Amino acid sequence: MKEIKAPAHPYIPGAAIGPPTLLLLWDAPNLDMGLGSILGAKPLPSYRPRFDALGRWLIDRSSDLSEELDEYIEPEATVFTNVAESGAESIRSWVDALRNIGFAVFAKPKSDTDSDVDSNMIAHIRRRQHEEVLRGVVVASADGRNFQEILSELAATGIPVTVVGFHEHASWAIADPAIDFIDLENIPGVFREPLPRVNLDNLPAEGAWLQPFRPLSALVNH
Repeated sequence: MKEIKAPAHPYIPGAAIGPPTLLLLWDAPNLDMGLGSILGAKPLPSYRPRFDALGRWLIDRSSDLSEELDEYIEPEATVFTNVAESGAESIRSWVDALRNIGFAVFAKPKSDTDSDVDSNMIAHIRRRQHEEVLRGVVVASADGRNFQEILSELAATGIPVTVVGFHEHASWAIADPAIDFIDLENIPGVFREPLPRVNLDNLPAEGAWLQPFRPLSALVNH
């Protein structure tokens, strides 16, 4: 097998057209909500995902894809997040840590209910598609349903698509034979400790509390 070499100059995510790419997009707001619903509370540090482990996993997948396609495939990873008003300082160290690992970050002000980052994630997938460098897509989102249409379209053209999320919330992706679903907890090293997951398919004999997805007061706040 011939050696597949990386370009002499590393590609910078979000910059000009680069080499063939395996694209990972992390939906931070949705994954935070999904993780919170599983835990029933704000995640402790031990239950926060490790992005260095996620990055190594993506590198391994891009290497496998390079061998399969017989061309160098660049792993590109971007975290999409919202920034609440006066909340920049609270996430600055997290954003800097992501960038030090090698992730790009797309940050958008959280001004109202229409400021979700889903449309920006889809636009970035379209950008790489139109540049004709897209060789695979990984969408990391707790349920990922908002990306079903574009992922199905890409899968129909032969581009491998993957949804990374939580099996409790992503039954549509699990059931779709064209989509490779991976539970986030099954990626080696992403969580320091096993998540205390309780669901209707895996109840202990003594029963379990299933926490609400949102506070009851939300009924009068919307």
